[in-house]
Amino acid sequence: MVIKQIRSFVNNINMRNKLFITFVLVVFIPVVIVGGLLTNELKNQAIDDAEDQVAVNMERVKERLFEVIKVPIYISDNIMIDQRLEEIVNKNYAKTYQVIADYWSYNTFEEYQKIYDSEISNIRFYMENASLINNWEIIPLDNEVKSTTWYKNAINNPADSQWVYIRDETKKNKKYLSFVRRIDFPSYQTVGVLVVNINLKTLTTILSQEASWTMIVDDQHHIIASNDLEQNGNKLSNYIQEEGVLSGETGIFYEEQSEQHRRIFVQPIPLQNTNNQLTIISVIDNDRIIKNAHQFGRKGIVLVSITIFIAIIFIYIISKLFSNRLIILENQIDRVAQGDFNTRIVIDGNDEMGNLAKNIDHMVRNIKDLIVKVEHSNQQKALLERKQNEIKFKMMASQINPHFLFNSLESIRMEAHYKGEPEIANIVKLLGKLMRNNIEVGTGKIELERELEVSQWYLDIQKFRYEDRLDYSFDIDPTTKKLLIPPLIIQPLVENSVIHGLEHSRAGGKISVISKRKKNRLLIKVHDNGIGISKKKLLEIYQELDKQDVQSGIRVGLRNVHQRLKLLYGENSGLTIKSEKGVGTSISFSIQLGGDTNAEGYNS
Repeated sequence: MVIKQIRSFVNNINMRNKLFITFVLVVFIPVVIVGGLLTNELKNQAIDDAEDQVAVNMERVKERLFEVIKVPIYISDNIMIDQRLEEIVNKNYAKTYQVIADYWSYNTFEEYQKIYDSEISNIRFYMENASLINNWEIIPLDNEVKSTTWYKNAINNPADSQWVYIRDETKKNKKYLSFVRRIDFPSYQTVGVLVVNINLKTLTTILSQEASWTMIVDDQHHIIASNDLEQNGNKLSNYIQEEGVLSGETGIFYEEQSEQHRRIFVQPIPLQNTNNQLTIISVIDNDRIIKNAHQFGRKGIVLVSITIFIAIIFIYIISKLFSNRLIILENQIDRVAQGDFNTRIVIDGNDEMGNLAKNIDHMVRNIKDLIVKVEHSNQQKALLERKQNEIKFKMMASQINPHFLFNSLESIRMEAHYKGEPEIANIVKLLGKLMRNNIEVGTGKIELERELEVSQWYLDIQKFRYEDRLDYSFDIDPTTKKLLIPPLIIQPLVENSVIHGLEHSRAGGKISVISKRKKNRLLIKVHDNGIGISKKKLLEIYQELDKQDVQSGIRVGLRNVHQRLKLLYGENSGLTIKSEKGVGTSISFSIQLGGDTNAEGYNS
């Protein structure tokens, strides 16, 4: 209950006072905790300085380490082109003394060790050649070496070198940081593996010059070298338990132990053309960093107190400016809430409130546009339904009593059939089917072949009337027969061609109905070779197609088809009429498959 009352009290405070109270509290609270904050800031500054110094020291170690590790790389580059070594390791010796003689004459490894005695401690080369003997420099492969991970990696990754911490059988199995590289001999189609040990004393000497605990670690968490000699060769987890360090991450980590807190700095040692990684780790105690930081903590209190008064003045000004903008925004939103969507939501500035006002203004305009679109859509839908009903009504208006007419036509057909007039019986039958189809047509869609069937009924009836003066053909793409189209969309075009194209032609003519499918569009064309239409008359027809008021003398069937296509498939759809006086007329349209919008006229 108390919390509810407090919340209600706070919510009832106006925004200006609420902001002022909040800002004042934000200013006064630091006065209470400023000593701790300043102490912490000084401590952090000391830590940052120490971190920077450690980073400098680690960079110095890496530079000196690079001077060492580049020697094995240089040696391996030279050995790759050492033809004498290539001849020795690929030669099939028959006698032992021949091997020994060649070994005595080959002293390249020994010379490298003398020249770079401070950087490397040993060079050995492994080769699969049973005729060789082991002189601790050139070593024939055995199953034990073949089964090692470092050898397999070298053989399977010819483009990559390795820096690994492995045992040296020539040094009493003592572990060394070794450079491992595959050497290819294309002339013999053979390979060997070169291993160069780094001098651990040199690594220890480099690290011993660092004041903080510093070590070099491989990707298996072995301590290769450290300025604490007792740690060499041991696992990193024996001394550090921080999970981020043990998981191979780099950066700065904080480890809390029962006795002291310490920071662990981990940096990778960038190695080119290698598939593993070495890291340098340095550890420093927190007490060593911040032992003098606390005594400066209280010096900031005075400075903060002096600035409080000035801060309050600025806080009052800022809160007033902010609350005034909120009041303006509130008034504008209220007008929109009352239904005035012509209101513009405008707040100066590009901050969050200014952007909020812009977004709300954009939303209001979108809502207004949506309302207009919904109203337009409803009007279009109502118009479409009215057009469909008009067609059906016009079809039914000529029927005084449909059932009476159907029964009468059926009686006439049966009488003609009994009297041996099958042609008349068939025409009466088609006329009944055509009239029944026109009366029962709905507002849904039908398959194209059904609409074509209705058109053929009509043409057969007219052919009975005109006899040889009328001929027709259907060129129908089989893939279009099952496609859905609006009903009574082709038959009116056929009727138009018969009545206006061929009826006044003494010679008669031919009507062609064509359907094609091009990608995602259904293309329909009705063509006749009748009397045609003059350019002036064609222009008048185009102008009348989009008018809503029906006038006598205008082709109502074409108008209905044209407007229904536009209502169903968009403003860019409708009929395309091409005609030439005395040559004929083509009426075409296209339908977008898979949707009822964006249809376009088909010009052919």
